[in-house]
Amino acid sequence: MPTFDVVSEVDMHEVTNALDQSRREVKTRYDFKNTNAQIEFKDKVITLSANSEFHISQMLDVVYLKMAKRNIDIKCFEESDVQMIGMTARQNISLRQGVDKDSARKIVKLIKDSKLKVQSAIQGEQVRVTGKKRDDLQNVMSMLREAKLDLALQYTNFRD
Repeated sequence: MPTFDVVSEVDMHEVTNALDQSRREVKTRYDFKNTNAQIEFKDKVITLSANSEFHISQMLDVVYLKMAKRNIDIKCFEESDVQMIGMTARQNISLRQGVDKDSARKIVKLIKDSKLKVQSAIQGEQVRVTGKKRDDLQNVMSMLREAKLDLALQYTNFRD
C-alpha cells in the first residue's frame, strides 16, 4: 500500500548558510554602520541585537529574505517580542521542528473530513498517511498545501 509521511523539518545547514549571508550583508550595509548589529545562532534560537527596534526589524527582513532564497519556509520561525535592555534592542527567533500533538490532530482531522479513502496515524512528530491509490495520497498532499496551517510541512518517505 502506498504511504507517505507529513513532517515539519528544517535543514540546519541551510539555516547556518543563510545566517552567514545575513551577517555579511548587515556588516556591509551603510545603514547598519556603528549600530553594533549582531546575528547569533545557538540551540535553534536566532538572536538579533542592535541599537534600536528599527534596526532589528531591518535585520529581520534581511534574515527572512536570505532564508527564503535558501528555500526555508518562514512558517517554521517563531518570533518573540523585541526587548530593550539598556541601549540595546534584542529579539529571539526560535526554530520549530516536528509536528506537535495539536497540529498532528488538526492534520488528521482535515484528512478525515476530506472523505478520501486514506488512513492517517500520528507517529511521534510526524503523521503517516496510507491509502490504496497513489492518486488519493496526492490529493491529500494538495489538500494539506491549500489548508491554512501555521506549520511548514514537507512530504517525505513516499512509497508505492
